[in-house]
Amino acid sequence: MKKTHIIGILVIAAAIVIIMSSVGDASTYVSFGEAIERSQDGDMTKVHVVGRLKKDPQGHIVGMNYDPLVDPNYFTFTLVDTNRVEQQVVYYNPKPQDFERSEQVVITGNMQQNVFVADKILLKCPSKYVEKEVQQNTASL
Repeated sequence: MKKTHIIGILVIAAAIVIIMSSVGDASTYVSFGEAIERSQDGDMTKVHVVGRLKKDPQGHIVGMNYDPLVDPNYFTFTLVDTNRVEQQVVYYNPKPQDFERSEQVVITGNMQQNVFVADKILLKCPSKYVEKEVQQNTASL
């Protein structure tokens, strides 16, 4: 075999190893009910839960607790999943910027006792371009 063939095979093998290792880290999207069932069965694998922040009729977030003077790495909030199940979430990192403005929240972590401990928080914030696009589209009609 030529050296170029051997190098090509090694590159392909390395790519396969990288892909297989990243697949092992992938977790599934579940509801809080399924996350609770998994923890009761002893399954501590990381899962994704999609939800919205619990808000009162005035639009204020309910159940959010963050005091950076007491503990800057302790943030709790209540998340309502797609099945409308409310769950207390604990995040052992600072509160993400623009958390209050988020429309949808995706958390990665697992259930521990009666709370969901999040390792990552991904926010879907409202787009600043939506209103402009609507105005432009209606103006051209």
